[in-house]
Amino acid sequence: MCDFKFMVPSWKEKHNIQSLELPLIKHVDGPDTYRLPDVLRNDKFDWITISSPEAAAVFLQGWKAAGSPKVRVAVVGAGTAKVFDEVSQSDDQSLEVAFSPSKAMGEVLASELPRGSESTCKVLYPASAKASHEIQDGLSDRGFHVTRLNTYTTVPVEDVEPLTLKLAISAPVVAVASPSALKAWLKLISKVDNWNNSIACIGETTGSAAKKLGLKSIYYPTTPGLEGWVESILEALRGHRQLKEAPKC
Repeated sequence: MCDFKFMVPSWKEKHNIQSLELPLIKHVDGPDTYRLPDVLRNDKFDWITISSPEAAAVFLQGWKAAGSPKVRVAVVGAGTAKVFDEVSQSDDQSLEVAFSPSKAMGEVLASELPRGSESTCKVLYPASAKASHEIQDGLSDRGFHVTRLNTYTTVPVEDVEPLTLKLAISAPVVAVASPSALKAWLKLISKVDNWNNSIACIGETTGSAAKKLGLKSIYYPTTPGLEGWVESILEALRGHRQLKEAPKC
């Protein structure tokens, strides 16, 4: 069995893997958190675009505070859609998850989101203040009228119990789900010499960030999502095991 920092709470028993969960970032209110209920009450949108599970959770809070108006939601992938399961399957059907792109990436969502016959198609995009502009820019280029609300943001976790951090540093594979988490991890280990263990990223965006930050042993799936992420983690563990078993010259 191998020890590694694993940020997905399922599948570890199936693959006989020991894990250590170490939250690297925390979510706090964004500048538009308290505007969201009023916007939902006072305006109508053809689509609500949601690009992460945390954006989904924050949106649900604002949507309920607004009185649960009827909305049609587009999600970036299955992990984000799952946050809406309980509400979207309820009897009142006031929230409909109606679209997910062919690939779980923001730019693909922006390129594939269906337009109606109306001359103006209005989209509400509640997002992290640190999220890129690829969704809103891509939709705007296609003629959508996009209202972006920065409903939350992320800050790094700075206080980690020393023994827990020591265990995390010794893990052969670190699994990260966002560039923000990756940067927080590197900040935590900034005083560690020659840390060069593997990074397993949830998708290409985080993998590209890892490359730009100078990391070498990087694994990520071609199609982002939880299942691909698990496969990347397993691939990284296999690589570590092979390196350990290789004969020494």
